[in-house]
Amino acid sequence: MSGRPVKIGKYDILSELGRGATAVVYLGEDKFNDRKVAIKVQVKDDSAGPEEARRFEKLFLNEAALVGKMSHPNIVGVFDAVVDGDMSYIVMEYVGGGSLKKYCTETNLLPVRQTVLMIFKACRALDYAFQNGVIHRDIKAANVLLDERDDIKISDFGTAQISTSTHTQIDGFVGSPAYMAPEMINEEPPSAQSDIYSLGVTMYELLAGRLPFQATNSVAMINKILNEEAIPLKSIRPDLPDRLIEIVEKAMAKDVAKRYPAWYAMARDLAETFPQLEKYSFEISSAEKFNSLRKLEFFKDFRDSELWEVLRGAIWENHSREQNLLLEGDVSRAFFIIVSGQVKVVKDDKLLNVLKDGDCFGEMAYLSGDRARRSASIFSVSEVQLLKIQDVQLDQLSDACQLRFNRQFLRTLIDRLAWTSTVLAQVKK
Repeated sequence: MSGRPVKIGKYDILSELGRGATAVVYLGEDKFNDRKVAIKVQVKDDSAGPEEARRFEKLFLNEAALVGKMSHPNIVGVFDAVVDGDMSYIVMEYVGGGSLKKYCTETNLLPVRQTVLMIFKACRALDYAFQNGVIHRDIKAANVLLDERDDIKISDFGTAQISTSTHTQIDGFVGSPAYMAPEMINEEPPSAQSDIYSLGVTMYELLAGRLPFQATNSVAMINKILNEEAIPLKSIRPDLPDRLIEIVEKAMAKDVAKRYPAWYAMARDLAETFPQLEKYSFEISSAEKFNSLRKLEFFKDFRDSELWEVLRGAIWENHSREQNLLLEGDVSRAFFIIVSGQVKVVKDDKLLNVLKDGDCFGEMAYLSGDRARRSASIFSVSEVQLLKIQDVQLDQLSDACQLRFNRQFLRTLIDRLAWTSTVLAQVKK
């Protein structure tokens, strides 16, 4: 099809939403029902051989066969389908919020609680599809869409297997290699568990900002999926609850016998983490965290890339007022940077200082070594946001980033010595 059509069937065409090798998607208007729709039109490839053309036709027919088969709030609705020799198209629910793929980078991660809720809803939707005989076979972040209320809609059932209809079975190697379960790569029959693996990869990507396996081509990617272990999610997101990491690892188990046996089991485990995730209720996105740190005096000399390094390994904490944050005499080598709020420093029940946004505390324990004990107690004066950095996490940062920290610690030490000198001088008067 050359150029944008004015009308397709009874639908007025408003704009083009996107195109690929086998289809182009338009934004259309259904005046009769007073709604916008997405119209997916098959693109005929004249250069394709007969076998490849038949395969593309099967993919399109497969998706069209889902008309009226499923109705679920978290699955993109299909309203109409026309398949003939001249033009084949599917009319679907229009979902205007884009896909989850844009949230799969470390600079734009969603809050943890929101991610878990989305994956939970995806489990329920895919369980519904499975109960209706449908295995998706191409679950990935790009195929999970967001509506105007930030609710998810699973899309693109073109490669799905419909177990109750042999005419829509697609043979051969389908799906996106980075998300494919090992047994699918080995051309074993698809199952709900192969979709569970793909959703596990999607969850990993949404939490980590990267895929569990990195490769420059499909062959290398397939080799890693079959023979290597993914980079531990805990090493990328040390702030995540262990239970959540266990769920991702179980969903992504190479051995099908160690994977979740069914969608309801994964959904159940996700639901059980919700109480643990209450502390993430007011969590902000990674971009907002970055912007908050960028405003702090502590990080004024850090480059953007170094600031992202810090965020990757740090733990973001929220505390209410009058909480005991550190206790005098405790042994620990973590240090904290105040993102917002105020804390008071107390020693022997005497107030020594009040620290605010951009100040740090606990750094002397880190600099002093393993046997260092906290020399004072820290209490929150107001609601406070803290960036907690463990010594092992700091040691894993680049040399340039560690140098920035050491310089800032030195400036902090000089400022505090100057402040102490001023206070002592006033006392002597």
